[in-house]
Amino acid sequence: MSNELDLPNLLRSRLTMVASFAAMKAGDLLRRGFGRPMQFETKEGRHNLVTEWDQKAEKVIIELIKTHFPGHGFVAEESGASGTQQEGIQWIIDPLDGTVNFAHKIPIFSISIAASFQSEILAGVVYNPMINELFVAEKGNGAYLNGERLKVTETAVLDSAIVATGFPYNVHENPLCCLDHFNTFAKMGIPLRRMGSAALDLAYVAAGRFDSFWEVSLRPWDYAAGKLLIEEAGGQFTDFKGHPFSSLQEGAIVASNGILHAQMLKNIKATLEKKEKTSEAD
Repeated sequence: MSNELDLPNLLRSRLTMVASFAAMKAGDLLRRGFGRPMQFETKEGRHNLVTEWDQKAEKVIIELIKTHFPGHGFVAEESGASGTQQEGIQWIIDPLDGTVNFAHKIPIFSISIAASFQSEILAGVVYNPMINELFVAEKGNGAYLNGERLKVTETAVLDSAIVATGFPYNVHENPLCCLDHFNTFAKMGIPLRRMGSAALDLAYVAAGRFDSFWEVSLRPWDYAAGKLLIEEAGGQFTDFKGHPFSSLQEGAIVASNGILHAQMLKNIKATLEKKEKTSEAD
């Protein structure tokens, strides 16, 4: 039995509750900031923005969690690592996933908060404040949307699926053949979606709105909460080789209802192999 499973259910419930409160409080802040004039900076990569609202929301989240768990640690997109981790719990936070949408007055963005213990995610929340949708997952206790239990789809054939993806900020360099993968799936004629918030994409897979999702590079704050949502809703989450994530790391991911996972991986592998042969020929 893992150390994570030895933690009392009461602690996991408190983690879930506090994560939900923090996400909703940050969501209230972002709703007030949405559409207002704002200052923003450009980070590494094209169209990789951070606004004053990212920073304000992150501060609200961390301060609220600290009032309940002063001995916990944090890894947040804007402020990096902080806290003490005296109790072994680390919070993984993206205060505004979809900053480009937010900055351009597109109301598709989210807040992602997860709590982990030795890289095992115990609680995860993804909140879309513009339509008040709160996706919540708790290790071993299921995934929910505004209190309703979530379950992934039963779509068994990729031709019948709706699939989502996202692109890295250096998409022009085509890392890990991200454009080639898009071309592969587009040629199949299946509906492809690119919403601009990986956390929401993953939550939508858990909710059965999407059948699958892939992206060539995500960081822990992008996927930590969504990973738990999908797994608790009966889906599957792996790297491009089909291996589960044993630690919270940056990498390429495939998420699906589980039934379609092998088909997704097969197409991704074929695209990578084709690109490699083409490069060798050149």
